[in-house]
Amino acid sequence: MKKIFSLSLLISLIFAVACKNDTTMMKSTDAQHPVAEKIPTELKKHDDVRIDNYFWMRLSDDQKLAPVKDDQTQKVVNYLEAENEYYDQVTAYTKSFQEELFQEMKGRIKEDDSSVPYKDNGYFYITRFEIGMQYPIYSRKKETLTADEEVLFNINEMAEGYDYYQLGGLNVSPDNKLAVFAVDTVSRRQYFLRIKNLETGEIYKDIIDNTSGGSVWANDNKTIFYTKKDPKTLRSDKIFRHVLGTPTSEDIEVFHEKDETFGTYVTKSKSNKYIIIGSYSTLSTEAQYLEADNPAGEFTMLQERVQDLEYNVAHYKDHFYLLTNKDEATNFKLMKTPVSKTTKENWTDVIPHREDTLLEDFSIFKDYLVLEERTDGLNKIRIKRWDEKEDYYLPFDEETYAAGVYGNPEFNTNIIRYSYNSFTTPNSVIDFNMTDHSKEIKKEQEVLGGKFKKENYLSERIWVTARDGKKVAVSIVYHKNTLLNENTPLMQYAYGSYGYTIPDSFSTTRLSLLDRGFVFALAHIRGSEYLGREWYEDGKMGNKKNTFTDFIDCSKYLIDNNYTSAKHLYAMGGSAGGLLMGAIVNMNPELYNGVIAAVPFVDVISTMLDDSIPLTTGEYDEWGNPNDKESYEYIKSYSPYDQVTAKAYPNMLVTTGFHDSQVQYWEPAKWVAKLRELKTDNNLLMLHTNMEAGHGGASGRFEALKETAQDYTFFLALENKVGVEKIKP
Repeated sequence: MKKIFSLSLLISLIFAVACKNDTTMMKSTDAQHPVAEKIPTELKKHDDVRIDNYFWMRLSDDQKLAPVKDDQTQKVVNYLEAENEYYDQVTAYTKSFQEELFQEMKGRIKEDDSSVPYKDNGYFYITRFEIGMQYPIYSRKKETLTADEEVLFNINEMAEGYDYYQLGGLNVSPDNKLAVFAVDTVSRRQYFLRIKNLETGEIYKDIIDNTSGGSVWANDNKTIFYTKKDPKTLRSDKIFRHVLGTPTSEDIEVFHEKDETFGTYVTKSKSNKYIIIGSYSTLSTEAQYLEADNPAGEFTMLQERVQDLEYNVAHYKDHFYLLTNKDEATNFKLMKTPVSKTTKENWTDVIPHREDTLLEDFSIFKDYLVLEERTDGLNKIRIKRWDEKEDYYLPFDEETYAAGVYGNPEFNTNIIRYSYNSFTTPNSVIDFNMTDHSKEIKKEQEVLGGKFKKENYLSERIWVTARDGKKVAVSIVYHKNTLLNENTPLMQYAYGSYGYTIPDSFSTTRLSLLDRGFVFALAHIRGSEYLGREWYEDGKMGNKKNTFTDFIDCSKYLIDNNYTSAKHLYAMGGSAGGLLMGAIVNMNPELYNGVIAAVPFVDVISTMLDDSIPLTTGEYDEWGNPNDKESYEYIKSYSPYDQVTAKAYPNMLVTTGFHDSQVQYWEPAKWVAKLRELKTDNNLLMLHTNMEAGHGGASGRFEALKETAQDYTFFLALENKVGVEKIKP
């Protein structure tokens, strides 16, 4: 490791350590932050007037992608690059440490790693990496693992010359001779589809642009169904049919989702008998089906959309099986209906609704039904024979963990593949024999470097009483030699939106924090489905502020119970979790020494009022529609950009991607500019924009590690731990 530096030497290099309100902070001795020009723009709605001084930062996609920049585009790019230069100047002293941290993280990864092969339609499919390479290689072997490897796609070769490259939607034809694949080279999740002949290696001239990346083959091996996006809003709104050998201009539109609050997709049943078109919003779904042997036929409606009725479809024998919230099944249940009678009055229960258990997913096999459930916040995998001779759960022993069923594409098998890991246990891929209950560990995640030992880390789950009496779980992990007291640095993380539950999973990169004395705390706040569907409902729309107060109440608990103190408490969240960060620093900035907001959704009211922005209309059921005055006032009351006021804020690092289609770059850029204008402290505020990437950040596996190293360095520098030796095992 890097040798220990004295504090005086740190000061003499770049950083000064100062105190304000007893909070340690970093400040560059010479770097000057940019000052954004103020050009007032008046925004009116519901007799309310907002003045946005930084509205000028917003560019259209055409402006961003134009080969020649107009004056406004150049002005915006100049500002973002000035912020990047400021970030580079302020963090210059940490660059060698960032590189060391990156090499440390990289050193834990098995560079020549490969996935556990899975069998589908006579072939074993494998994803593998080679030493030093950024991207995966996709290959397969026919019938046995001893067969010769057939390389399908080497992404390292395909990505040459691109700053960003993402392969998605890999889909092999039923006869195993052709593959559809999707590529995004901009990071806006707008994929173009190509077709490759797997026998000759030829990539056909067919190019289908502006798709979601998803596609399915009909059983004739020549017809493909795919999803197109609206080029402006990026809403998945149309399903097309393409026949090999015909111009893409002649592709047939088979479905147009005209409701702007819905998106659409196309998939194929595991039985391979049906092509299914799905339509979805936050609160309702709808499905149509067509026999895959008759691709030119007409789709049949399974059940027309009904407000607040959700269902997902699978096929088995002469029935469709539906994961649904029908009959006020808040936590969902499993139902079935005859293929000949699919409307909801014909649905009957298979697995009834349970108040204490969320049914998250299900998988159908020839002799078994596999259910993925969540009870008391913990994953459960339940196995049930169709003949009802057996019904049991897989045993998991740790207090908190993450377990999930893999895709398992084969239908006629008694083997189920699942993964298991926890905060302290690296990931394992396990094949479980549902007949004799034996299991085979197919792969255990290797943590290289020779220093990781599971027994050196402790994890626990604590329950925090929120201000309204609800119990909020916090999962924590730390090195066994870390003393928990007011001087302990703690990083608190959460997301809390869309019902997404962040798993208590293992991370090799997180070890770089834990080994330097940090505690990691994952708060399972409302807005997720950690404690069931109601936990989500109680953290969205008019209940959204519960998400923020839950996080704050967890922070106060950790401080009050001597896990840390406000001088050493840090917070981090991304996307909707970045909105969370924006809200908590407005509400209780004094609780945190440092905050990272990654691709943060912070200009909520303006974004939700603009239905030309990608994905806005589909978000109304999550946040509310501010065209309604009551929703407008509620959203404005917490929207981070609108609620910035003249007060002291923590040290902050804000990150974004110039090509982000999920949260536009101008939201964090405007937010940082307004914070600079109004904040009364001398704490650090930095904006870093990846000018080549989008919402997910860098595409290469090593480039992503470099971004993590940058984030961790921010926290470690605030703790004066840059260059400090790690905890001894």
